[in-house]
Amino acid sequence: MNIDLIVVGKTDREQISTLTEEYIRRVGFHTRTSLVTLPDVKSSRKLSPESQKRMEGEAILRQLAPGDHVVLLDENGTEYTSVEFASWLQKRMNGGVRRLCFVIGGPYGFSPEVYRRADDKVSLSRMTFSHQIIRAIFAEQLYRAFTILRNEPYHHA
Repeated sequence: MNIDLIVVGKTDREQISTLTEEYIRRVGFHTRTSLVTLPDVKSSRKLSPESQKRMEGEAILRQLAPGDHVVLLDENGTEYTSVEFASWLQKRMNGGVRRLCFVIGGPYGFSPEVYRRADDKVSLSRMTFSHQIIRAIFAEQLYRAFTILRNEPYHHA
């Protein structure tokens, strides 16, 4: 299975970017993984939130292929413990998913078209995090899930 983490816009904090890339690299020891960073929408300050979501949504949809299993990181998604998320991931691997795409939207979330394309929604917390910091948090949880599945000592549940 291939896992792609698709994110909107570059991270303006080097520390966040470095940490995200480190965990993506670690996940790569378990399965083929990539971080896909979509360019920021140009002139976003002049756009309404809805227009910005629509333009970001078009860029997200261009990254997806038929058959991809698309998971939005969304505040209204299902919350899992780390062990439950590992089990959820294992079910996708056992179910024959070839490409699993986790998507982190921009600051205003997702367009209706992206929501319609999604197969699942996952929430990491009922708290709100910036769309930049959530990249590192999620990449760490993805790595943790693989260590749980492989019975490695990283996760001390």
